Amino acid sequence: MAKAVLGIIGGSGIYDLPGLENVTEKRIESPWGDPSGPLRIGEIAGLPVVFLSRHDAGHRLSPSDINYRANIDVMKRAGVTDLISLSACGSFKEELAPGTFVLVDQFVDRTHKRESSFFGTGCVAHVSMAHPVSPRLRIHIAEAARAEDIAVVRDGTYVCMEGPQFSSYAESMTYKQLGYSVIGMTNLPEAKLAREAEICYATVAMVTDYDCWHPDHDAVTVQDIVKVLTENAEKAKRLVGRLARDFPREHEPCPIGSDRALDSALITAPAARDPALLAKLDAVAGRVLRG
Repeated sequence: MAKAVLGIIGGSGIYDLPGLENVTEKRIESPWGDPSGPLRIGEIAGLPVVFLSRHDAGHRLSPSDINYRANIDVMKRAGVTDLISLSACGSFKEELAPGTFVLVDQFVDRTHKRESSFFGTGCVAHVSMAHPVSPRLRIHIAEAARAEDIAVVRDGTYVCMEGPQFSSYAESMTYKQLGYSVIGMTNLPEAKLAREAEICYATVAMVTDYDCWHPDHDAVTVQDIVKVLTENAEKAKRLVGRLARDFPREHEPCPIGSDRALDSALITAPAARDPALLAKLDAVAGRVLRG
């Protein structure tokens, strides 16, 4: 059984990971371009932990400018087996008030400017996204939250918009009426790419506002959410610390096959595969391409 390596992608308000020990900052090159920034590689209570700031220090990158493929690729190259996304979001439900953490189990993709796959012409693959979140990871996160007395809500659908503008009122009401739980700008294609890279993935969606459907939040502003962002970030850091301390030291096989997603995904015949693309897939798909 492989050793567990916990990856953390920090979203808005989370640009570092206090509590990380024996830290080495490392820039890993990726054939997919530049990742958001250097990896901070260390440990918490003896568990290897790899941290990446999604927007980079100072919030340099907008959601549409993030190189999601490079981010996931360098996480894979760093040995990450289990990846937690910490992400700010808006809420479509009255009961999901600002400050609430939601352990989403489904995604809806409304992005349109982003590269959403490592595969393509010369090596086609189709992975299942029916269940995009690793259930074991969600259980471990819920248990860590309970131990830290952090309220979390199990289940919910995260709709990912392109941004960087916030929603129009019509969009907000549409998503609310469709029964979605939260809205954000970053977890797709991140979740899809993690599945292609056979990394178990889960999201902690941290509510900062009610989007613009709510009469008290009819125009979301950055100033309105900064205070909540800061409070959420402090809770998130406590959550990650507890999660790492209690996390299994051996990687647990994913019950939905997240860590074996490519077993039956490749459809391009070996003779028709593009060597240049295969070279770029060395980390992401090396397990099946070398087999």
